[in-house]
Amino acid sequence: MMNTYLESLIKQFNYYKMLGEKAMDQVPEEKLSWQYNENSNSIAIIVNHLVGNMLSRFTDFLTADGEKPWRNRDTEFEESLSGRTELMAHWHKGWQCLLTTVEQLTADQLQAIVYIRNDGHTVIEALNRQLAHYAYHIGQIVYIAKMVRDNDWQSLSIPRHKSSNYNTRKFAQEKGKRHFTDDL
Repeated sequence: MMNTYLESLIKQFNYYKMLGEKAMDQVPEEKLSWQYNENSNSIAIIVNHLVGNMLSRFTDFLTADGEKPWRNRDTEFEESLSGRTELMAHWHKGWQCLLTTVEQLTADQLQAIVYIRNDGHTVIEALNRQLAHYAYHIGQIVYIAKMVRDNDWQSLSIPRHKSSNYNTRKFAQEKGKRHFTDDL
């Protein structure tokens, strides 16, 4: 059961990584730093925050508090990445740290206690917390990308008015156990 949880979790993390990448691929480089207003975050700022969080949470995941003393969360919300190449290198660094750590976990470790700002969580709770946090911010990246692309946006899910086509394809398949990301 717990190995199934880990397999599903890894697929979910990879799914959100893919969504973020596909959204950012549609955004012209000069618009990666676009902000709706001064109180909003750009895609580049959100990426910087996500990576800072991933590096802090997943470095020495089982043995050190998830909020590392070297992390400066406030600076994550300042423009610091210049251009798509730097942004994507930073993005991959965060995801590599996360995925390498999660892929090395075993079912026996899932009930261990880890800390985030001195609050104890089982490993499962900490992983679920991070999955929800990253999904929240990936949704923001997708929404910003949609605003930037406007009518040129290419849907990352079932496009409008295509639900019937999608359902026809899905229900034509034989029933079976599979993860929803398997056919992406």
